Amino acid sequence: MAKTPSSLIKRWLTGIVLVPLLLLVIFFGSEAMFAAVVILFICGGVWEYHHIVFGQGFVMEKIESLAFAVLIPLCVLSGNHQYLTALLALAVMLVFVLFIGSIRESSFDFLSVAKVVFGIMYIPFLMSHFIAIRMLDQGVWWIMFVLVLAFAGDTVALYTGKYFGKHKLVPLISPGKTVEGLIGLVVGSTVACLIYSHYLLPDVAVVHVAVMAFVGGMIGQLGDICESAIKRGYGLKDAGSILPGHGGILDRLDCLMFIAPFVYYYRIFVIG
Repeated sequence: MAKTPSSLIKRWLTGIVLVPLLLLVIFFGSEAMFAAVVILFICGGVWEYHHIVFGQGFVMEKIESLAFAVLIPLCVLSGNHQYLTALLALAVMLVFVLFIGSIRESSFDFLSVAKVVFGIMYIPFLMSHFIAIRMLDQGVWWIMFVLVLAFAGDTVALYTGKYFGKHKLVPLISPGKTVEGLIGLVVGSTVACLIYSHYLLPDVAVVHVAVMAFVGGMIGQLGDICESAIKRGYGLKDAGSILPGHGGILDRLDCLMFIAPFVYYYRIFVIG
């Protein structure tokens, strides 16, 4: 469904308010302050996720997930990957143990375990890569690279799809997405990242920038589609309404949760 003029105005106004605040934290905040903001977004995303998949109730499941929404990024901030591995193992085991302890009748729904474990891996683990990126050499500029990649592509895709979109991309999951919009996204991401890196990451080879932008744009779109699939599976259009014109926090994090890990691992394994 195309965005209405009023929703586009709200979208831009929300960005005008939030973007400067986010930039202040990125450029002038410490690693700990940046991690604290990431944790706030993670907790907000986890809360929306649980509202989608569980609705009301399921208090224990929400407490478990929110606890790991804080602990996982803190492990990443510590810089000790062994802590993170141990915590993820603990998360899976603890969810099982608490579920078994809560069984009060012979007929029970095991699906709640899968929902909690998936939610922990989907939001806290993937989003924590932003903290890992921030801790890299030139981490601030790499954070900005991810944001430019995501939001430049998203903006171009929005208007390309609005004015030229004719061929549906995944109509059963997200009817508003078009092939033309995806093409605009990839082109927008690539051009924006090439310009950005030319001035702010000049030591990174153009071929690496082009690959990260092109593949990252595609991966980001996949993240968007995956989040749409979760919402559509529960009959919802938006994950929430906290961000006027954008929907919920998850509606803004969807592509970022997929792009950040890709850029991080490309940076450390390919670029070095």
